Amino acid sequence: MNLYFRLFWLFAWRVRHCNKIDFLGTSTLSYRALPSDCDINFHLTNSRYPAFMDLARTYMLSEMGLLKRFLKLGWMPIINAAEFTYIRDIKPFAQFNIESKMVGWDEKYFYVEQRFVSERGLHCIAHVRGVFVCKRKQVPISAMLEEIQFNAAQPELPTEVQKWKSFLQLKKQQNT
Repeated sequence: MNLYFRLFWLFAWRVRHCNKIDFLGTSTLSYRALPSDCDINFHLTNSRYPAFMDLARTYMLSEMGLLKRFLKLGWMPIINAAEFTYIRDIKPFAQFNIESKMVGWDEKYFYVEQRFVSERGLHCIAHVRGVFVCKRKQVPISAMLEEIQFNAAQPELPTEVQKWKSFLQLKKQQNT
């Protein structure tokens, strides 16, 4: 239930009072780990990371100035794959930031890096791969870039994302 409250708070307050970043800028959203976010090991449970990441990506789109426009167009983000590396735990009541950044795209997917950071340092780094869909059809990356009027050079995908992308392709080939 507390994520519904956080989602409501995100739309009711934070989205209306957010900073502005460019398409390749870093978005930062702060939260506190509540006891209801933690498991029996007294740290943020693994299932909360993707839920917080969803909220952070929504906030990132808002900071980019794209959330309202994409919702008006009926474009909904869908995550195709995610990978996590957990480094250190987040304790109950600890405040942490989620840093989200678009790191690149290819002909089909966009790639976002998200980091959980606190005063103790890096807790988790995750990458997500996704698409936007409208009426059950994928919105081409070229249409997304045209809609946001992105004219700069395409960034090169980070090495770890390129290797992850290759690994996902290998898994797909072996399981079809």
